Amino acid sequence: MTATMIKEFRLPDLGEGLTESEIVSWKVGVGDTVSLNQIIAEVETAKAVVELPSPFAGVITALHEQPGTVVEVGKPIVSFEVQDDAGNQTAAAAPAEAALPKREPNLVGYGAVVESTGRPVRRQRTLVEPAPLVEPAPLVEPAPLVEPAKTKPVETATPAVEPVETKPVDTNLVETKPVDTNPAERPRSTPPVRKLAKDLGVDLESVTGTGPSGLITREDVRNFVGGGDLPAAAHGLAAQELQPAPAQGEREVRTPIKGVRKFTAAAMVSSAFTAPHVTEFLTVDVTPVMELLARLKESKAFAGHKLTPLTLVAKAVLIALRRNPGLNAKWDEASQEIVQFNYVNLGIAAATPRGLTVPNIKDADRLALVDLSTALAELTDTARAGKTSPEGLSGGTISITNIGVFGIDAGTPILNPGEAAILAMGAVRKAPWEYQDQVALRQVMTLSLSFDHRLVDGEQGSRFLADVGALLADPGMAFAMA
Repeated sequence: MTATMIKEFRLPDLGEGLTESEIVSWKVGVGDTVSLNQIIAEVETAKAVVELPSPFAGVITALHEQPGTVVEVGKPIVSFEVQDDAGNQTAAAAPAEAALPKREPNLVGYGAVVESTGRPVRRQRTLVEPAPLVEPAPLVEPAPLVEPAKTKPVETATPAVEPVETKPVDTNLVETKPVDTNPAERPRSTPPVRKLAKDLGVDLESVTGTGPSGLITREDVRNFVGGGDLPAAAHGLAAQELQPAPAQGEREVRTPIKGVRKFTAAAMVSSAFTAPHVTEFLTVDVTPVMELLARLKESKAFAGHKLTPLTLVAKAVLIALRRNPGLNAKWDEASQEIVQFNYVNLGIAAATPRGLTVPNIKDADRLALVDLSTALAELTDTARAGKTSPEGLSGGTISITNIGVFGIDAGTPILNPGEAAILAMGAVRKAPWEYQDQVALRQVMTLSLSFDHRLVDGEQGSRFLADVGALLADPGMAFAMA
């Protein structure tokens, strides 16, 4: 019988210097046979929900943490029974191997701790037939990072040998909830929907999905509990998740501060008390750009593309930055330098079920209007599903927040850390306005620009805001600013 051993998988560093993550859901259960790189869990960092692949091929023997638990990096989360591939190594190789440092995983999918770090050797080449560039040493066999081609599923019977270098599995750590041993049959939904269902006490097995291919949506969960008439977020931005109603007689509800909300709170406090904010306001007659928007929607070039006022405001910001590049910069406190960006990663603040996030569109200044509209739609859909990657949330250079979708006219937005400016676009409203020396009913919008006064002077901020307003009041100005 093939020798087996118990392997513990510790929560890896998911990048961005994060020290902890929350277990959102398990995709496997105790007793399941899994393959290498099979998705076994969803974990939530301070920035995104990430799928965690299995570093081993074997049988799940224990799940050490339950969904909803915040786990520190390096703590065991799951144990596997795997084939003992190192059992045939010679005793002479062991001391030399033990003296070498072990390498810890640092990214999702990086794999388990490398048991053997023996260096591969090169085989001498010949002129007739080149040998492989790398061949493992005959006495030291490194633990494979990919599943061996002939490996068969490990039997779930009692191991023939004692577990190697690990403590016996504590059965008290095994998840006590009933485990679905066939995760493929679970109802299809997204992490935010599963969290909403959990908060409302809804069993997704009882909910019929109306989304694509039977996907269960938030509306399906709300309808199931009789809340189908609750308002969704305006213009496609996700609303905050519904909180469970307090029990009768309960005067307050406490919710742990964690995940995105914890990260956002720390970032906003740091930004507010580090960068001296200045906010300026400009109310603009946007009737011409709204008429342009209506024409573009009817154009064949934009057929199938989602166009909103945000699309044209974003384009106006990108054009205005060409004349005012000082707002596309950051203050580097460590090096005491102002860093000027020659590219624009445009951040778009999005209210999601996990809290406020600011994913950004990489190199947005290089995109034509039609491509910008596609990028904005993809960014919004990804953020709404809670699938924005840590990379998508990092590296922004300037941001826009659309408070107008909530019916708000103006505000004083706080800078996204590491950026010099953020523009808030208010609601488009019909109001009496001076037009051609007469008072007419026009569509107006208020723009609110906050900027870091350490590196952006009042003149620079004012000129940028005026340029954005001029483009929205007269889109033809784009030719003059190009």
